[in-house]
Amino acid sequence: MTSALDRPILSNAAPVGVVVRPVTRRPSAAKPAAKPAAAHVTTAKLQLSTKAAALVLRTARVSGPVFRDDAAALTGLSISTVNRQVSALLKAGLIRERADLTPPGAVGRPRVPFEVNTDGFLAVGIHIGYKVTSITTHDLEHRVAGAIAIPTPQADDPEEVVAQIGASARRFADRWVGKRLLWAGVAIGGRVADGGYVDHPRLGWEGVPVGRLVAEALGLPVSVASHVEAMAAAEQVVNPADQSQNFLYFYAREMVGIAFSVDGTVHTPAAGPPTIGHFPTGATKLLDPDRTGRLEQTVSDSGVVYAAQTAGLEVDSVDELRTLARTGDTVANEILIERGEVLGRTVALISDIFNPDHVILGGQAFTDYPEALPAVSKALRATTVITKRDVRVARSAITVQQKAAGAVALDAIYADPLDALSYTA
Repeated sequence: MTSALDRPILSNAAPVGVVVRPVTRRPSAAKPAAKPAAAHVTTAKLQLSTKAAALVLRTARVSGPVFRDDAAALTGLSISTVNRQVSALLKAGLIRERADLTPPGAVGRPRVPFEVNTDGFLAVGIHIGYKVTSITTHDLEHRVAGAIAIPTPQADDPEEVVAQIGASARRFADRWVGKRLLWAGVAIGGRVADGGYVDHPRLGWEGVPVGRLVAEALGLPVSVASHVEAMAAAEQVVNPADQSQNFLYFYAREMVGIAFSVDGTVHTPAAGPPTIGHFPTGATKLLDPDRTGRLEQTVSDSGVVYAAQTAGLEVDSVDELRTLARTGDTVANEILIERGEVLGRTVALISDIFNPDHVILGGQAFTDYPEALPAVSKALRATTVITKRDVRVARSAITVQQKAAGAVALDAIYADPLDALSYTA
Protein backbone atom coordinates (compact mmCIF):
# COMPACT_ATOMS: atom_id res chain seq x y z
CA MET A 1 0.00 0.00 0.00
CA THR A 2 1.16 3.52 -0.68
CA SER A 3 1.27 5.40 2.58
CA ALA A 4 2.96 8.63 3.56
CA LEU A 5 2.84 7.68 7.22
CA ASP A 6 6.13 5.83 7.41
CA ARG A 7 7.79 8.95 6.02
CA PRO A 8 5.19 11.71 6.51
CA ILE A 9 4.53 13.58 3.30
CA LEU A 10 2.96 16.94 3.90
CA SER A 11 0.23 17.57 1.41
CA ASN A 12 -0.79 20.96 0.20
CA ALA A 13 -3.84 19.81 -0.11
CA ALA A 14 -22.14 32.72 -3.50
CA PRO A 15 -22.86 31.52 -0.03
CA VAL A 16 -26.58 31.27 0.59
CA GLY A 17 -27.09 34.25 2.85
CA VAL A 18 -29.81 35.32 5.16
CA VAL A 19 -30.15 38.76 6.63
CA VAL A 20 -30.93 38.76 10.31
CA ARG A 21 -31.40 41.72 12.56
CA PRO A 22 -30.02 42.13 16.04
CA VAL A 23 -32.27 41.35 18.96
CA THR A 24 -32.06 42.71 22.46
CA ARG A 25 -30.14 40.45 24.85
CA ARG A 26 -29.68 40.78 28.56
CA PRO A 27 -26.59 42.84 29.45
CA SER A 28 -23.33 41.03 30.07
CA ALA A 29 -19.72 41.90 30.71
CA ALA A 30 -18.82 40.70 27.23
CA LYS A 31 -21.46 42.69 25.41
CA PRO A 32 -19.93 44.49 22.41
CA ALA A 33 -19.97 48.25 22.38
CA ALA A 34 -21.65 48.58 19.01
CA LYS A 35 -23.78 46.53 16.67
CA PRO A 36 -24.42 46.78 12.95
CA ALA A 37 -27.87 47.73 11.79
CA ALA A 38 -28.18 44.39 10.02
CA ALA A 39 -25.92 41.33 9.89
CA HIS A 40 -25.33 39.16 6.84
CA VAL A 41 -24.92 35.54 7.94
CA THR A 42 -24.22 32.60 5.65
CA THR A 43 -23.44 28.94 5.82
CA ALA A 44 -20.15 28.47 3.99
CA LYS A 45 -20.36 26.60 0.68
CA LEU A 46 -16.80 25.22 0.88
CA GLN A 47 -16.25 24.66 -2.81
CA LEU A 48 -13.95 25.86 -5.57
CA SER A 49 -16.12 28.37 -7.40
CA THR A 50 -16.46 28.44 -11.18
CA LYS A 51 -17.56 32.09 -11.34
CA ALA A 52 -15.32 34.14 -13.63
CA ALA A 53 -14.18 36.62 -10.98
CA ALA A 54 -13.47 33.77 -8.56
CA LEU A 55 -11.42 31.91 -11.17
CA VAL A 56 -9.32 34.99 -11.89
CA LEU A 57 -8.80 35.74 -8.19
CA ARG A 58 -7.82 32.11 -7.52
CA THR A 59 -5.34 32.21 -10.39
CA ALA A 60 -3.81 35.37 -8.96
CA ARG A 61 -3.57 33.70 -5.55
CA VAL A 62 -2.11 30.42 -6.76
CA SER A 63 -0.04 31.51 -9.77
CA GLY A 64 0.52 35.25 -9.32
CA PRO A 65 2.07 37.41 -10.44
CA VAL A 66 0.41 36.24 -13.65
CA PHE A 67 -0.15 37.84 -17.06
CA ARG A 68 -3.67 38.15 -18.42
CA ASP A 69 -3.11 35.81 -21.36
CA ASP A 70 -1.63 33.22 -19.01
CA ALA A 71 -4.63 33.65 -16.70
CA ALA A 72 -6.92 33.00 -19.67
CA ALA A 73 -5.04 29.78 -20.43
CA LEU A 74 -5.10 28.64 -16.80
CA THR A 75 -8.80 29.37 -16.24
CA GLY A 76 -10.18 28.46 -19.65
CA LEU A 77 -11.83 31.87 -19.88
CA SER A 78 -11.61 34.08 -22.95
CA ILE A 79 -9.09 36.89 -22.85
CA SER A 80 -11.91 39.44 -23.03
CA THR A 81 -13.58 37.87 -19.98
CA VAL A 82 -10.29 37.87 -18.09
CA ASN A 83 -9.75 41.54 -18.99
CA ARG A 84 -13.18 42.47 -17.63
CA GLN A 85 -12.68 40.55 -14.39
CA VAL A 86 -9.18 41.91 -13.87
CA SER A 87 -10.46 45.46 -14.34
CA ALA A 88 -13.26 44.88 -11.82
CA LEU A 89 -10.97 43.22 -9.28
CA LEU A 90 -8.40 46.00 -9.66
CA LYS A 91 -11.10 48.61 -9.06
CA ALA A 92 -12.23 46.72 -5.96
CA GLY A 93 -8.64 46.56 -4.73
CA LEU A 94 -8.57 42.77 -4.38
CA ILE A 95 -5.72 42.43 -6.86
CA ARG A 96 -2.91 44.77 -7.88
CA GLU A 97 -0.73 45.15 -10.95
CA ARG A 98 3.02 44.64 -10.84
CA ALA A 99 4.34 47.20 -13.32
CA ASP A 100 7.84 46.47 -12.03
CA LEU A 101 7.60 43.01 -13.60
CA THR A 102 6.62 44.22 -17.06
CA PRO A 103 8.94 42.54 -19.62
CA PRO A 104 11.47 45.07 -21.00
CA GLY A 105 11.61 45.90 -24.68
CA ALA A 106 8.03 44.83 -25.40
CA VAL A 107 6.45 46.15 -28.58
CA GLY A 108 2.92 47.53 -28.38
CA ARG A 109 0.78 47.54 -25.25
CA PRO A 110 2.91 46.39 -22.29
CA ARG A 111 2.01 43.13 -20.55
CA VAL A 112 1.58 43.90 -16.86
CA PRO A 113 1.14 40.94 -14.50
CA PHE A 114 -1.25 41.02 -11.55
CA GLU A 115 -1.37 39.37 -8.13
CA VAL A 116 -3.55 39.25 -5.03
CA ASN A 117 -3.44 42.38 -2.89
CA THR A 118 -2.21 41.08 0.45
CA ASP A 119 -1.70 44.48 2.05
CA GLY A 120 -5.05 46.16 2.48
CA PHE A 121 -7.54 43.48 3.50
CA LEU A 122 -8.01 40.92 6.26
CA ALA A 123 -10.61 38.34 7.26
CA VAL A 124 -11.25 37.22 10.84
CA GLY A 125 -11.36 33.50 11.62
CA ILE A 126 -12.74 31.90 14.78
CA HIS A 127 -12.44 28.22 15.64
CA ILE A 128 -14.59 27.34 18.65
CA GLY A 129 -13.19 24.20 20.21
CA TYR A 130 -14.40 22.10 23.12
CA LYS A 131 -11.70 23.52 25.38
CA VAL A 132 -9.76 26.11 23.35
CA THR A 133 -10.93 28.77 20.91
CA SER A 134 -8.52 30.25 18.36
CA ILE A 135 -9.00 33.70 16.83
CA THR A 136 -7.02 34.60 13.72
CA THR A 137 -6.68 37.16 10.98
CA HIS A 138 -5.93 36.09 7.42
CA ASP A 139 -4.82 37.91 4.30
CA LEU A 140 -6.38 37.16 0.91
CA GLU A 141 -3.89 34.38 0.30
CA HIS A 142 -5.21 32.51 3.36
CA ARG A 143 -2.01 33.17 5.27
CA VAL A 144 -2.32 33.72 9.02
CA ALA A 145 -1.47 37.35 9.80
CA GLY A 146 -2.01 37.04 13.54
CA ALA A 147 -3.45 34.57 16.04
CA ILE A 148 -4.44 34.20 19.67
CA ALA A 149 -5.89 31.30 21.64
CA ILE A 150 -8.29 31.64 24.55
CA PRO A 151 -10.01 29.07 26.77
CA THR A 152 -13.48 28.45 25.43
CA PRO A 153 -15.67 30.41 27.91
CA GLN A 154 -17.75 28.46 30.39
CA ALA A 155 -21.34 29.62 30.92
CA ASP A 156 -24.76 28.04 31.30
CA ASP A 157 -26.12 30.14 28.44
CA PRO A 158 -24.57 29.20 25.06
CA GLU A 159 -25.35 32.67 23.72
CA GLU A 160 -23.27 34.14 26.52
CA VAL A 161 -20.36 31.89 25.51
CA VAL A 162 -20.54 33.03 21.89
CA ALA A 163 -20.95 36.68 22.92
CA GLN A 164 -17.77 36.48 25.01
CA ILE A 165 -15.89 34.91 22.10
CA GLY A 166 -17.21 37.62 19.80
CA ALA A 167 -16.03 40.31 22.20
CA SER A 168 -12.54 38.77 22.29
CA ALA A 169 -12.51 38.63 18.50
CA ARG A 170 -13.55 42.29 18.33
CA ARG A 171 -10.70 43.34 20.61
CA PHE A 172 -8.25 41.31 18.55
CA ALA A 173 -9.55 42.69 15.25
CA ASP A 174 -9.21 46.23 16.56
CA ARG A 175 -5.44 45.77 16.65
CA TRP A 176 -5.26 45.79 12.86
CA VAL A 177 -5.33 49.53 12.30
CA GLY A 178 -5.27 50.55 8.66
CA LYS A 179 -6.61 47.22 7.40
CA ARG A 180 -10.07 46.73 5.93
CA LEU A 181 -11.80 43.76 7.55
CA LEU A 182 -13.90 42.05 4.89
CA TRP A 183 -15.55 39.04 6.48
CA ALA A 184 -15.55 36.74 9.49
CA GLY A 185 -15.74 32.98 9.60
CA VAL A 186 -16.62 30.56 12.40
CA ALA A 187 -15.63 26.89 12.36
CA ILE A 188 -17.23 24.78 15.08
CA GLY A 189 -18.10 21.17 15.81
CA GLY A 190 -21.64 19.88 15.46
CA ARG A 191 -24.20 20.69 12.82
CA VAL A 192 -24.55 24.11 11.19
CA ALA A 193 -27.96 25.05 9.78
CA ASP A 194 -28.84 27.86 7.38
CA GLY A 195 -28.35 31.23 9.00
CA GLY A 196 -25.45 30.05 11.14
CA TYR A 197 -27.50 28.23 13.78
CA VAL A 198 -25.51 25.50 15.53
CA ASP A 199 -26.41 22.24 17.24
CA HIS A 200 -23.40 21.02 19.21
CA PRO A 201 -24.24 17.93 21.32
CA ARG A 202 -20.81 17.81 23.00
CA LEU A 203 -21.31 21.35 24.30
CA GLY A 204 -25.03 20.85 24.88
CA TRP A 205 -26.00 23.51 22.33
CA GLU A 206 -29.16 23.43 20.26
CA GLY A 207 -30.17 26.09 17.74
CA VAL A 208 -27.62 28.62 18.99
CA PRO A 209 -27.45 31.66 16.64
CA VAL A 210 -23.66 31.65 16.42
CA GLY A 211 -23.53 33.56 13.15
CA ARG A 212 -25.77 36.37 14.33
CA LEU A 213 -23.97 36.80 17.63
CA VAL A 214 -20.52 36.96 16.03
CA ALA A 215 -21.81 39.36 13.38
CA GLU A 216 -23.18 41.62 16.11
CA ALA A 217 -19.87 41.62 17.94
CA LEU A 218 -17.64 42.22 14.93
CA GLY A 219 -19.89 44.31 12.72
CA LEU A 220 -18.96 42.08 9.77
CA PRO A 221 -20.75 39.59 7.55
CA VAL A 222 -20.16 36.09 8.89
CA SER A 223 -19.93 32.58 7.44
CA VAL A 224 -20.29 29.50 9.65
CA ALA A 225 -19.29 25.89 8.96
CA SER A 226 -18.71 22.60 10.68
CA HIS A 227 -15.04 22.49 11.66
CA VAL A 228 -13.98 19.18 10.05
CA GLU A 229 -15.56 20.20 6.76
CA ALA A 230 -13.77 23.54 7.09
CA MET A 231 -10.47 21.70 7.56
CA ALA A 232 -11.12 19.76 4.37
CA ALA A 233 -11.89 23.05 2.61
CA ALA A 234 -8.59 24.47 3.86
CA GLU A 235 -6.82 21.59 2.09
CA GLN A 236 -8.61 22.60 -1.12
CA VAL A 237 -7.52 26.20 -0.71
CA VAL A 238 -3.92 25.02 -0.54
CA ASN A 239 -4.31 22.41 -3.30
CA PRO A 240 -6.82 23.73 -5.88
CA ALA A 241 -5.12 21.63 -8.57
CA ASP A 242 -6.52 18.49 -6.88
CA GLN A 243 -10.14 19.55 -7.43
CA SER A 244 -10.73 16.83 -10.04
CA GLN A 245 -10.00 14.16 -7.42
CA ASN A 246 -11.81 13.19 -4.24
CA PHE A 247 -10.39 12.85 -0.77
CA LEU A 248 -11.42 11.79 2.70
CA TYR A 249 -10.35 14.10 5.52
CA PHE A 250 -10.03 12.36 8.89
CA TYR A 251 -9.62 14.57 11.97
CA ALA A 252 -8.72 13.54 15.50
CA ARG A 253 -7.96 15.56 18.61
CA GLU A 254 -10.52 16.14 21.35
CA MET A 255 -13.23 15.29 18.83
CA VAL A 256 -13.10 12.85 15.92
CA GLY A 257 -14.74 13.49 12.56
CA ILE A 258 -14.57 13.03 8.81
CA ALA A 259 -15.40 15.05 5.71
CA PHE A 260 -15.51 14.02 2.06
CA SER A 261 -14.61 16.22 -0.90
CA VAL A 262 -15.60 15.48 -4.50
CA ASP A 263 -14.66 17.59 -7.54
CA GLY A 264 -13.61 20.58 -5.45
CA THR A 265 -16.68 20.59 -3.20
CA VAL A 266 -16.78 19.46 0.42
CA HIS A 267 -19.92 17.39 0.67
CA THR A 268 -22.29 18.31 3.49
CA PRO A 269 -25.12 15.80 4.02
CA ALA A 270 -28.56 17.31 4.59
CA ALA A 271 -28.66 15.63 8.00
CA GLY A 272 -25.36 17.21 9.02
CA PRO A 273 -21.73 16.06 9.17
CA PRO A 274 -21.07 12.33 9.60
CA THR A 275 -20.82 11.24 13.23
CA ILE A 276 -18.11 8.71 14.01
CA GLY A 277 -17.47 9.32 17.71
CA HIS A 278 -19.44 6.16 18.53
CA PHE A 279 -17.48 4.03 16.01
CA PRO A 280 -16.43 0.71 17.64
CA THR A 281 -12.74 0.50 18.46
CA GLY A 282 -12.20 -3.19 19.12
CA ALA A 283 -10.11 -4.46 22.01
CA THR A 284 -7.70 -2.11 23.78
CA LYS A 285 -4.99 -2.67 26.36
CA LEU A 286 -4.40 0.67 28.07
CA LEU A 287 -6.88 2.98 26.37
CA ASP A 288 -10.57 3.09 27.24
CA PRO A 289 -10.22 1.68 30.78
CA ASP A 290 -14.01 1.81 31.26
CA ARG A 291 -14.41 -0.39 28.16
CA THR A 292 -16.93 1.84 26.41
CA GLY A 293 -15.75 0.52 23.03
CA ARG A 294 -16.38 3.94 21.51
CA LEU A 295 -13.88 5.79 19.36
CA GLU A 296 -14.10 9.27 20.83
CA GLN A 297 -13.91 8.14 24.44
CA THR A 298 -10.89 6.04 23.47
CA VAL A 299 -8.71 8.34 21.34
CA SER A 300 -9.76 11.88 22.29
CA ASP A 301 -7.27 13.99 24.20
CA SER A 302 -9.34 13.76 27.39
CA GLY A 303 -9.82 10.03 26.89
CA VAL A 304 -6.10 9.48 26.47
CA VAL A 305 -5.32 11.54 29.59
CA TYR A 306 -7.92 9.56 31.55
CA ALA A 307 -6.31 6.30 30.45
CA ALA A 308 -2.91 7.61 31.52
CA GLN A 309 -4.22 8.63 34.95
CA THR A 310 -5.89 5.24 35.35
CA ALA A 311 -2.54 3.63 34.58
CA GLY A 312 -0.97 5.63 37.41
CA LEU A 313 0.67 8.45 35.48
CA GLU A 314 0.52 11.93 37.02
CA VAL A 315 -0.54 13.97 34.01
CA ASP A 316 -3.26 16.56 33.48
CA SER A 317 -2.92 17.09 29.73
CA VAL A 318 -1.94 15.23 26.60
CA ASP A 319 1.04 17.57 26.25
CA GLU A 320 2.35 16.35 29.61
CA LEU A 321 1.79 12.77 28.46
CA ARG A 322 3.82 13.36 25.31
CA THR A 323 6.61 14.90 27.36
CA LEU A 324 6.71 11.82 29.58
CA ALA A 325 6.81 9.55 26.55
CA ARG A 326 9.68 11.48 25.01
CA THR A 327 11.68 11.35 28.23
CA GLY A 328 11.57 7.56 28.45
CA ASP A 329 8.30 6.65 30.19
CA THR A 330 7.30 3.38 28.52
CA VAL A 331 3.66 3.44 29.68
CA ALA A 332 3.13 6.94 28.27
CA ASN A 333 4.66 5.86 24.98
CA GLU A 334 2.55 2.68 24.86
CA ILE A 335 -0.64 4.70 25.39
CA LEU A 336 0.20 7.05 22.52
CA ILE A 337 1.25 4.17 20.27
CA GLU A 338 -2.01 2.38 21.02
CA ARG A 339 -3.88 5.55 20.15
CA GLY A 340 -2.15 5.46 16.76
CA GLU A 341 -3.10 1.81 16.27
CA VAL A 342 -6.78 2.44 17.02
CA LEU A 343 -6.81 5.45 14.69
CA GLY A 344 -5.06 3.47 11.95
CA ARG A 345 -7.65 0.70 12.08
CA THR A 346 -10.49 3.20 12.03
CA VAL A 347 -9.04 5.17 9.11
CA ALA A 348 -8.66 1.93 7.16
CA LEU A 349 -12.25 0.81 7.72
CA ILE A 350 -13.79 4.17 6.87
CA SER A 351 -11.50 4.62 3.85
CA ASP A 352 -12.53 1.23 2.50
CA ILE A 353 -16.17 2.35 2.62
CA PHE A 354 -15.61 5.64 0.76
CA ASN A 355 -12.67 4.45 -1.38
CA PRO A 356 -11.29 7.98 -1.99
CA ASP A 357 -8.36 8.90 -4.22
CA HIS A 358 -6.56 10.35 -1.18
CA VAL A 359 -6.85 10.16 2.59
CA ILE A 360 -5.69 13.20 4.55
CA LEU A 361 -5.05 12.88 8.28
CA GLY A 362 -5.45 16.06 10.29
CA GLY A 363 -5.48 17.05 13.91
CA GLN A 364 -2.99 16.96 16.72
CA ALA A 365 -3.66 13.27 17.44
CA PHE A 366 -1.66 12.62 14.27
CA THR A 367 0.70 15.57 14.07
CA ASP A 368 1.83 16.23 17.65
CA TYR A 369 3.36 12.81 18.28
CA PRO A 370 4.87 11.72 14.94
CA GLU A 371 6.58 8.87 16.78
CA ALA A 372 3.21 7.08 16.58
CA LEU A 373 2.76 7.50 12.82
CA PRO A 374 4.46 4.17 12.00
CA ALA A 375 1.89 2.49 14.27
CA VAL A 376 -0.90 4.29 12.43
CA SER A 377 0.51 3.11 9.10
CA LYS A 378 1.03 -0.48 10.23
CA ALA A 379 -2.51 -0.79 11.62
CA LEU A 380 -3.95 0.84 8.52
CA ARG A 381 -2.15 -1.59 6.19
CA ALA A 382 -3.12 -4.58 8.30
CA THR A 383 -6.81 -3.61 8.27
CA THR A 384 -7.54 -2.25 4.80
CA VAL A 385 -8.47 -4.42 1.84
CA ILE A 386 -7.05 -1.83 -0.57
CA THR A 387 -3.40 -2.59 -1.26
CA LYS A 388 -2.52 0.83 -2.61
CA ARG A 389 -3.88 3.87 -0.84
CA ASP A 390 -2.48 7.40 -0.87
CA VAL A 391 -2.48 8.51 2.77
CA ARG A 392 -1.06 11.90 3.72
CA VAL A 393 -0.63 13.94 6.86
CA ALA A 394 -2.24 17.38 6.55
CA ARG A 395 0.25 20.13 5.91
CA SER A 396 -1.39 22.53 8.33
CA ALA A 397 -0.37 20.36 11.32
CA ILE A 398 -0.57 22.45 14.51
CA THR A 399 -2.34 25.30 12.71
CA VAL A 400 -5.16 23.12 11.38
CA GLN A 401 -7.85 24.87 13.46
CA GLN A 402 -6.57 28.28 12.35
CA LYS A 403 -6.53 27.30 8.69
CA ALA A 404 -10.04 25.90 8.98
CA ALA A 405 -11.36 29.16 10.41
CA GLY A 406 -9.56 31.07 7.67
CA ALA A 407 -11.11 28.91 4.97
CA VAL A 408 -14.57 29.75 6.32
CA ALA A 409 -13.74 33.45 6.69
CA LEU A 410 -12.56 33.66 3.08
CA ASP A 411 -15.20 31.34 1.63
CA ALA A 412 -17.54 34.08 0.42
CA ILE A 413 -14.66 36.16 -0.98
CA TYR A 414 -13.26 33.19 -2.89
CA ALA A 415 -16.72 32.10 -4.11
CA ASP A 416 -17.89 35.42 -5.54
CA PRO A 417 -15.48 38.23 -4.65
CA LEU A 418 -17.32 41.17 -6.17
CA ASP A 419 -20.67 40.14 -4.70
CA ALA A 420 -19.09 39.53 -1.28
CA LEU A 421 -17.71 43.08 -1.19
CA SER A 422 -21.22 44.46 -1.50
CA TYR A 423 -21.94 43.18 2.05
CA THR A 424 -18.91 44.83 3.65
CA ALA A 425 -18.58 48.37 4.92
